[in-house]
Amino acid sequence: MKPFARSHCAIAVAALLLSGAASAATTELIKPTVVVMDKSLTANQQALMETVARRYDTFWHTGEERLARDALADDFVDKTPPEGRKQGPQGPLLASRAFRAAVPDLSCEIEQLIIAGDRAVAHLHFRGHFTGTFGQRKGSGQVVDFIATDIYRIDNGRIAANWHIEDNLTLMKQLGVL
Repeated sequence: MKPFARSHCAIAVAALLLSGAASAATTELIKPTVVVMDKSLTANQQALMETVARRYDTFWHTGEERLARDALADDFVDKTPPEGRKQGPQGPLLASRAFRAAVPDLSCEIEQLIIAGDRAVAHLHFRGHFTGTFGQRKGSGQVVDFIATDIYRIDNGRIAANWHIEDNLTLMKQLGVL
């Protein structure tokens, strides 16, 4: 092999190795089972909205706070906060930490993602085991399996507002609170 060809080969191998290291450092976003897309949106709008929704839902799946920080606007508003939840991006971060203290193996699937106008609607399915602590309650490995639906208003590529409803009755029964 000629020296010129060897140097190009070495550069190509180095680039491949570096790109592999970079992709290993990033989290793969969870994929929705079903996506329903507003065809009046441009391809770029569709991709941006899907990505920001998947980034935030992957935060719930992994607990990786940088994903929520990247997805949520600085002036994010939770339109349906539980009592005592802080507004802004800090609210979901604290909620995730508290819930992961109770259910460390929490996972989240996007069963459906619907994107229309400036909204993304995510129907989520959460699973795990209550092995940690929730309030004064200590888990003993009970299965946690409940659903939630979130409506995100997306502005400038970030979630500006969220309306959400969780199946809290099922969850509280599984945690032994009810």
